[in-house]
Amino acid sequence: MGDAAEDRAKARDLPEGDVIGILLEQHAQVRDLFAEIQKAPANERQEPFDRLRALLAVHETAEEMVLRPQAKDSEWKDVATERNQEEEEANKVLAALEDMDTASEAFLAKLKEFEESVDEHAEAEESQEFPRVLNALDVDERLKLGSRLQAVEKMGPTHPHPAAAGSTTAQALTGPFAAMADRVRDALSR
Repeated sequence: MGDAAEDRAKARDLPEGDVIGILLEQHAQVRDLFAEIQKAPANERQEPFDRLRALLAVHETAEEMVLRPQAKDSEWKDVATERNQEEEEANKVLAALEDMDTASEAFLAKLKEFEESVDEHAEAEESQEFPRVLNALDVDERLKLGSRLQAVEKMGPTHPHPAAAGSTTAQALTGPFAAMADRVRDALSR
């Protein structure tokens, strides 16, 4: 299991705005939110779950649209494809969790399984993908990607959309419409 403090320490070693630093900080936030949900009383799980769901939705969309297209060689492209496939599966599980009663024990059990797969995915990114980005791109390029990543996240969907997950093209074509619908949905549910 990954460690939020370790992710934050690695992020601090990078320049502010570095795409890898931003993603590491988000991995730490995801880990914190899983812990917060599991510690919360059953009737107080919905709000932290909503934050987790929104963070994962924008994070995965941004990785697929900004980070994965940076893959240069065939081995790196294979790694990017594997991560996209994992995110496609995670999107389906996240959508199923979204439809569950957050106060139920079934939700908590499924959430724990999901946490394990999200953690494995994050560890794979951190060990197989992030080092390639750090080696292939200079600081200026990573800072530009960091800005682009944050821009995509501001406009990205806040709910899972399994039909678009795992495909940069599908994200680019449907993402803006899905994001608009999600943000209206979020506003109406407040």
